[in-house]
Amino acid sequence: MTSKIDKVVLITGASSGIGEATTRELAAAGARLFIGARRGTRLEALADELGENVAWRELDVTDGSAFDAFAGAAKERFGRIDALVNNAGVMPLSMLAALKRDEWKRMIDVNIHGVLNGIAAVLPDFIAQKNGHVINIASIAARIVMPSSSVYSATKHAVRAITEGLRQEHDMIRTTLISPGPTATELGHDVTDPDIAAMLKVSIPQGMSPDAIARAIRYALEQPDSVDVNELVVRPTASAM
Repeated sequence: MTSKIDKVVLITGASSGIGEATTRELAAAGARLFIGARRGTRLEALADELGENVAWRELDVTDGSAFDAFAGAAKERFGRIDALVNNAGVMPLSMLAALKRDEWKRMIDVNIHGVLNGIAAVLPDFIAQKNGHVINIASIAARIVMPSSSVYSATKHAVRAITEGLRQEHDMIRTTLISPGPTATELGHDVTDPDIAAMLKVSIPQGMSPDAIARAIRYALEQPDSVDVNELVVRPTASAM
């Protein structure tokens, strides 16, 4: 029998993919969820479907003030915050020689600043209540670099370092880094290089279901406060990466 998760959890990037799957998984486990993403209509439909324990607010994770307001609205609705799932991310892969500076900046803003904004929005409360859990969704790119992934991998290496730093700085706050392998989500839909886009159209649909990552998140959350699942790497069985 699976346990009930009696926690208030914030989830970013919840309008599709891993974020949506995690919302469904944790809602089924009894958690109270406050979900965010830029596409409010999708969030609203998901919250309406799942019931009163799921609330939503549009969120651009690159805006620190907006993230603070997001966390504040969650506290107003549910009274406290127990965990944050920093899931929002972008992956416009390209070769460095393509000089796609705008895409580099976007990845840094969403994938690094977005994670830091989330931590900043919840950390004072977590310190005050001497308890809390930050779950950061990275990628196998946090461990490897491939042609076209230089900047994306750099952002995910940064998320891994930030997560470990947070763990070392606060011994009453749990931290979890989850690094998915290829997963069938919208990630990479904004790739502008036609050759790389064509490759992803073949590889991404063959990846894991986002439900696999949602279950990993649930596993980390279900552990007692004295147990900190620091890192999980989740790959398709047949993946060579």
